[in-house]
Amino acid sequence: MDTALLIRQQHRPRPALRFLGALDLVQARLHEACGPARHSLAMLLIGVTRGPVLWIAPAWATDRLNPEGACAFTDAENGPERLLFATPQRREDLLWCMEEALRSGAVPLVIADLPGPPGLTPVRRLHLAAEEGATRGYHRPLGLILTPGEGGAPGVESRWHMAPAHTLDTDGWHLERRRARDAPPAAWHLSGQPGAWALKQT
Repeated sequence: MDTALLIRQQHRPRPALRFLGALDLVQARLHEACGPARHSLAMLLIGVTRGPVLWIAPAWATDRLNPEGACAFTDAENGPERLLFATPQRREDLLWCMEEALRSGAVPLVIADLPGPPGLTPVRRLHLAAEEGATRGYHRPLGLILTPGEGGAPGVESRWHMAPAHTLDTDGWHLERRRARDAPPAAWHLSGQPGAWALKQT
């Protein structure tokens, strides 16, 4: 038997966006954030990107992102003023906007605040769009869908759940990586502020 066939090739890590100093999201792929603090998780990612960020939300949504509240998760150089908003009128246009933005590679991060998890076929299309954007645009775009409740979009690269865990004295959050292709499930307690986040595995 040719022993060369049995040599395990060295695994090359894929380019990823690092946040909170220790956690990674693979670029040019689609990820999911769910839970009551999913918008806060999105702001953490905005705080570690450079350049404009596209935020897609339905025109009929009654809750809107509060820029003042968003400042608590970003520093002076990466604040909410970099956000570009798109508010499609039709449900099917939410994912269409995201797909086109990812395919262009024009922005490093595309966020879609969805009323529910998309199906497997739309998720695959978004993966392909992000991969194409990495070859034709200025960025390796990362797609993030925000889904209510426990989420559950099939086929995403990773799924994260974030919930508030505040005390009387400090703000805190419980962060879980519930699914990822390259990493096991894990949970952390997050506290602190931009530039001084404290992440402790639980």
